[in-house]
Amino acid sequence: MPLIKLQSQAASLAPWQSRVLATAGDANLKVLRMDGSPYPEEIHDYPESLLVIEGQLNLTLGAEAITVRAGELFVVPVGTAHAVAAGSHGVLVIMDR
Repeated sequence: MPLIKLQSQAASLAPWQSRVLATAGDANLKVLRMDGSPYPEEIHDYPESLLVIEGQLNLTLGAEAITVRAGELFVVPVGTAHAVAAGSHGVLVIMDR
């Protein structure tokens, strides 16, 4: 597999547009660029792993606010409603199905 430069891949995308970079088993490995704007609530029938490469991700799960910083990983459990709050910025890697 070739070397993937995450920041370069994210820089070429519109905000909140993800790109599948690779697969590992059943999982898609995606990258996206966060631009400070919020992203609406969603629910998945699979766990979603969110790894911040650069910047910060501000998540809301119901009334709970969670901050995920560069170098940190948060796994959203199956069936959990979650949204991205304003102020999230940088590069995010998503691992999902």
